[in-house]
Amino acid sequence: MMRGAVRALIPAAVAALALAGCSSSSGGGDGADPGKNGDSAPSKAAGSAAGKGVTLGGAGSPCELPVTFDLAADWKPQAVTVEPGSDLAALGEQGPVTMVCEVDAKPAGNIGYLRVWQGKASGDTPRAVLEAFVKADPNAGEATYTEAEAGPLPAAEVGYTVSGELLDEPKTEHAFAVTTPEGPVVVHLGGLDSQEHQEMLPAYELAKKTLKLG
Repeated sequence: MMRGAVRALIPAAVAALALAGCSSSSGGGDGADPGKNGDSAPSKAAGSAAGKGVTLGGAGSPCELPVTFDLAADWKPQAVTVEPGSDLAALGEQGPVTMVCEVDAKPAGNIGYLRVWQGKASGDTPRAVLEAFVKADPNAGEATYTEAEAGPLPAAEVGYTVSGELLDEPKTEHAFAVTTPEGPVVVHLGGLDSQEHQEMLPAYELAKKTLKLG
């Protein structure tokens, strides 16, 4: 796939592809040791920090969430409603969480989304939520889990790859999970390919750094 052509056209199929490959883990791998996958440490690979845009998650924001965090400049959020049993439910529900918001990077010059998923309140740890989220993606592989912090909250984080018939090669993705009194929240970063993902990592890191309970 030629990146220049895709950047120029940005067909609707790109959005469908990104949604289909939202998040994952290896089909047979559970918690690999930290450092196994070089892509599991986004803070080291993200490059320069992202410029701050709007704050997402509070009352009156495009997506009202149990948490708030800062978006990178020019990234555009939109609430997502997934109807149970609908044609899109299989793409909008993953493990214990359902997609509630997606933030489009195209206005900032990249092809990809930062997506927010929310689940029902439970006693599950962030790690358990994230593992279930990843294992629900049949295209995921090479998952490496680490303990992390999202703002002041304890979190779990994963770096992994996603493969598929429409992809020239496996692409890198990241996600982190926190728990809140209203249920777990997973923040996931995909992208058209690994290069796009790499370029968007500062926006992901900004969200993780600034996250707090809403």
